[in-house]
Amino acid sequence: MEHFSTIIIGSGPAGLGAAFHLLEKGGVSVLLLEKSSISSGGLRNDCKQNYTYPVGFPEQLWSHSEAEESLREVRRYLEPSIVKKGDIEIYRKRAFAMGVELLDIEQSHVGTDKAPALINSLIKRLVDGGVDVRLKTEVHSINYEHRMVVLDGGDQISFDNVIVAPGRSGFRWLQQVMDENGVSFTDNSVDIGIRVECTANNFSIVKDYYDPKFLFPYKVRSFCTNSGAAHVVREKYEYYYSVNGHSLSSKRSPNNLVNFALLKTIELTDPVASGQHFAQILGQMAMQLSGGVPMMQRVGDLRLGKRSTRQTFNNDLYNFEPTLAGSTPGDLSLAIPAKILRHIWNSLKMLDTIIPGVLHPSTILYYPEIKTYANKPAFINRWFEVLPSFFMVGDGAGTSRGITAAWCSGIRAAQRVIETFGN
Repeated sequence: MEHFSTIIIGSGPAGLGAAFHLLEKGGVSVLLLEKSSISSGGLRNDCKQNYTYPVGFPEQLWSHSEAEESLREVRRYLEPSIVKKGDIEIYRKRAFAMGVELLDIEQSHVGTDKAPALINSLIKRLVDGGVDVRLKTEVHSINYEHRMVVLDGGDQISFDNVIVAPGRSGFRWLQQVMDENGVSFTDNSVDIGIRVECTANNFSIVKDYYDPKFLFPYKVRSFCTNSGAAHVVREKYEYYYSVNGHSLSSKRSPNNLVNFALLKTIELTDPVASGQHFAQILGQMAMQLSGGVPMMQRVGDLRLGKRSTRQTFNNDLYNFEPTLAGSTPGDLSLAIPAKILRHIWNSLKMLDTIIPGVLHPSTILYYPEIKTYANKPAFINRWFEVLPSFFMVGDGAGTSRGITAAWCSGIRAAQRVIETFGN
């Protein structure tokens, strides 16, 4: 049976952060397992990076100094080109007057088209440094008692340490791993929202701030703004499609469109305590109403209280075509719970005061955009151990929300491995 000092499961930013830190410090053998042919998650999808605390860092797990120390290491590997901002003071003042906060964040953007090259270069650096990287290798289970990882084909590999970093998409598998190994966890939060698509002229702030972060009342926030060569995509989850936004690198031809998400965080309590299950219910209901694909509605129709139809998407007042053309024109008010829609619509009206033009009748609202929060394991210490030498990191384990913070959480787990097993 093969044996490694440390096995890392998942090659997203959390897994890479752990692998690079272990490689840099030396003294341990490392195996990195990835079920896909290339790293997925945030590095693959658009690859926006935020370098300002607390964006992406759960504040109950991270202090400002801890985050900044780890972010310095992230910068060394990702070598970000920070996007310059213009004058955003007028937007900040308008937001403040309405009880809305506009965060000022250092950001870098790679682009969906350039992300694979970045990922491949990172994997090559690990392989050249001596890390055993195995792509297209899926882990079936983890037997902590016998310190073994069991692959889908039945092969077993033993370890001294295991770092699990499956990302948000691996939530069900992670729950299975925790159940099988007696690790308790909570799962009571979820973000429910829409993706807004409009012309760049109607969201002028992107000329000065690539990915503006607004925090609205009632736990609503803007998220993942894309401009330039921007388009809306759909992503397959187990029981439904969720929408998302991508943009290509700055070298690609612009289409003069912007898209961004408005998300409301829902905290559930007994008896409905699972955010994942609540997300599935809402996602499936949306699919029932829209024929198995995402729904879209023009702002002009929503204001009039009528559903959008194919005729709504014409070349008259509605002067741009939807980039996710396969969506079904419909009525969001039938699909989104009233309280959630009310708070999102209120935030949109605030945003239209801060950046006049967002609520032009041509603006498209896509639904659902659902971001499931992580399973939140019961950690036994600040190193993200759930059992001795058994670590869970990244967005899927609730230690981060985004590329750079996920990388940092991998670093923290690796620090513990070096402290315990390194030279």
